[in-house]
Amino acid sequence: MVRQAKSAYWQNVVDQAVARADGASVPFFSLAPMEAVTDTVFRRVVEQAAGPDVYYTEFTNARSVAHPKAQQSVQGRLFVTSDEQQPIAQLWGNRGEDFSSSIPELKKLGYQAIDLNMGCPDPTVVKNGGGSDLIRHFDDAKTVIAAAKEAGLPVSVKTRLGFNDFDTYKTWLPFLLEQDIQVLTIHLRTREEMSKVPAHYEVIDEIVKMRDDISPATLLQINGDIKTRAQGLQLVAEHPGVDGVMIGRGIFANPFAFELEPVEHTLAETLALLRMQLALYDEFTETIGPRSFQKLKRFFKIYVRNFARASELRVALMDTKNTTEVRALLDAFDAEYQEVEA
Repeated sequence: MVRQAKSAYWQNVVDQAVARADGASVPFFSLAPMEAVTDTVFRRVVEQAAGPDVYYTEFTNARSVAHPKAQQSVQGRLFVTSDEQQPIAQLWGNRGEDFSSSIPELKKLGYQAIDLNMGCPDPTVVKNGGGSDLIRHFDDAKTVIAAAKEAGLPVSVKTRLGFNDFDTYKTWLPFLLEQDIQVLTIHLRTREEMSKVPAHYEVIDEIVKMRDDISPATLLQINGDIKTRAQGLQLVAEHPGVDGVMIGRGIFANPFAFELEPVEHTLAETLALLRMQLALYDEFTETIGPRSFQKLKRFFKIYVRNFARASELRVALMDTKNTTEVRALLDAFDAEYQEVEA
């Protein structure tokens, strides 16, 4: 049964997921918001490979969005091209006034939904009262959610099971469900566990019951250790009541993770995605401003793997200093590869 969402925005997400699956009752799939990863460049590469139903921005400090001295610093995080699917803006912070002032600005930029980060384990974010620190401060979380709703956009929350104590989910998740949020996305680990232990799938059914008892129309999305669409579908089949599946690190193992029907992809297809990312990276640098080339290197392992001499090529790519050098290496590899194949 397809659940009825609390807003037209999220109902459209649910309906489009079903339409893409030719009318089958399936969960919606999303690409997790990841720092220095899910910007406009990588979102468009993923869309070219096999796009999910929902994208999110990198997490952005709510205070910076409307602050005149900080707006420029978050411009790249929030940039969306006219030809890409509009992502959901993910914000972090612990002061209601920052969300009251920032979300109207996001509306002007075309954002149609907001997600609140209440799960990030980064020490700097936690030190500043954001991310998973809100798990320890229910009052601040309530204030932030209420302030985020003021602009009239659908508000969802992404969180973890607890901060240090695993059993925190028994009070924390019911509290969030009582706040009348659109979607509750749960990374099935605590902040202390980071990603060092397997996701706690054993509590999914209990969480579904919490949702059904407290806020039946809130969509429930699961995150943690899910690497492909097929794996997500299997998880939902085993735990009826889950509405959405979020894939994060799985995209680094397979850029085609969201494809409806898995197929074998050629080396040429995979390296074409890398060339596309290089082109979009250069385009971004020219129009918005420079981004760290060092951070771009973390993407090379997505495309350069599982073929002869992949390790050798990857090591060489890590020594490059700009996209021109990367292209030169790829061209040389292509020439040698075609010669061997011939």
